[in-house]
Amino acid sequence: MTLFADFTPDYALLNAMFVVGLMGAGHCIGMCGGIVAALGANGPSNRLLLGYNLGRILSYSIAGALAGGLVAGIAGERYLSLMPTLRIFAGALIILMGFYIAGWWSVLRHLESAGQVIWRRVQPLAAKLGQPRGPLKAVFAGMLWGWLPCGLVYSALGQSLASGSATAGALSMFAFGLGTLPAMLAGGLFSSRLARGLQSPALRQVMGLGLIALGIFMIWQMTGQGGGHHHHH
Repeated sequence: MTLFADFTPDYALLNAMFVVGLMGAGHCIGMCGGIVAALGANGPSNRLLLGYNLGRILSYSIAGALAGGLVAGIAGERYLSLMPTLRIFAGALIILMGFYIAGWWSVLRHLESAGQVIWRRVQPLAAKLGQPRGPLKAVFAGMLWGWLPCGLVYSALGQSLASGSATAGALSMFAFGLGTLPAMLAGGLFSSRLARGLQSPALRQVMGLGLIALGIFMIWQMTGQGGGHHHHH
């Protein structure tokens, strides 16, 4: 099994990852709203905002490629037998994220504190870069801020671990990143009122329930349909 396995995108999974990104809107605004609002307040905002978000999604895709490639590389031939377990684990992470976003159980906070290890290395670079003035600098800023510890990103990364290759892992996180885009762009353009709306407990609970349902569906697909028979090699 190669790192870049013969590759056909799993469109059902990519759609699901896009939805995970969309459903996480309130969480995204909570985590990164301040950054995008600052960019939006910074003159010719749209190009900076796009640059920042492009950088952020690039970092997510790199993380996805690393996660997918690493597991495929380490597991080698055993990968296919590990696949169902990894997929169930990935679905469980999405369910936990649903609980977290709805404000019912924030066990994923522990994952976020584990992510501080990487962030402590990256944060000084982000601080040194300062407020980006041009689109290219904004891309770099986005790439650095993309490593901000975030339970939503980590729960999405679970899917990359189960994806089977670096390419599939990167694509999965790219789809997730695209899903986070509407909230982040809107947050930069009409920041405060929108942020308040997306943070409202009722909306967060609806989105949380959506994620829980999606996670259950992912696990059901793995177990209820006799495992991932659609995954051909």
